[in-house]
Amino acid sequence: MRIGTYKETYVADAALFDSRTQKVWVAVGAALLVLFPFMASEYWMYLACLVSINVASATGLNILTGYTGLVSLGQAAFMGMGAYTVAILEKYAGTPFLLNLLAGGLVAMLGGLIVGIPSLRVKGLYLAIATIAASFITHFIFANTSFTGGTSGLPVPPAQLAGVALDTSFKLYWVIVPITLLMLLGAANLFRTRVGRAFIAIRDRDISAEVLGIPLLKYKLMSFGLSSFYAGVAGGMWAYFFRVVTPESFPLLMSIFFLAAIIVGGMGSILGGILGTVFMTMVPEVLKLIFELLPGGNDYVVFLSPVRTIVFGLLIIAFLVFEPLGLAEMWRRIRRFFHLWPFRN
Repeated sequence: MRIGTYKETYVADAALFDSRTQKVWVAVGAALLVLFPFMASEYWMYLACLVSINVASATGLNILTGYTGLVSLGQAAFMGMGAYTVAILEKYAGTPFLLNLLAGGLVAMLGGLIVGIPSLRVKGLYLAIATIAASFITHFIFANTSFTGGTSGLPVPPAQLAGVALDTSFKLYWVIVPITLLMLLGAANLFRTRVGRAFIAIRDRDISAEVLGIPLLKYKLMSFGLSSFYAGVAGGMWAYFFRVVTPESFPLLMSIFFLAAIIVGGMGSILGGILGTVFMTMVPEVLKLIFELLPGGNDYVVFLSPVRTIVFGLLIIAFLVFEPLGLAEMWRRIRRFFHLWPFRN
């Protein structure tokens, strides 16, 4: 039973894993991720890659919205920037796979810095509207310029790594999942630094943070840049995974999906972003299964998209009302129960 905290140094207090049990569970999780591709079907491999891509993008949005308190509905637009950068480099330059992903992240970061400029003057709903405007602008550019392929989009050849074509979900898994894990590790470490703590200070009370000497514009732009970089890399992985990029690939609904994921999972929590993304990614699959089980299920497929949107909205409302801290808080509650079991009140 835990009855106290025995941390004697700042290093121990800032440790990424504060107990041996956590380290054991991380090792078990890593082992399961390695074994998973050899046991899963093609369908589950597809879902694993899709979840990993979504986790990377949602983590970026969590840095911006969950930790810095800046609401954004433009995450899909930044993913589109990364995806189109990868597609264009593959078509016109033939540069290496990992370099393309890095370039996609950097281009999206530049877009995020531009979109983030109004954040010094506006916040909340007004900032959300500004990011929606960015989504429409990027969609217009994607659909009306020749080098992006216009409304037809661009095909993306299979990624090449060490001479091996990553043309199946099994092969892509070994690239997408490690990259996502590195991005998660980077985000977790970020909030052990003064930069991450400045983000949290801005979220909690931006005026007080400025009084304490935190330059708001610098750190808000930094948050926008990091969030957009994560989205750009995720968009690049998305392009290699689906092998085609069109203006319709990154609609506003996708941005709402990521916002719903961090709300459902728990804003301001790396674990919450993961849990929320997994949960929200599986919701459409569960709805599809339900429709297929209905008599004449194929006739109801046309209703899947609007029903999914309604379900996303209901989930956001339900979690905001009944569990504002999301799935992460539910998980922490379960952990606390077993920390004290069987000596609970």
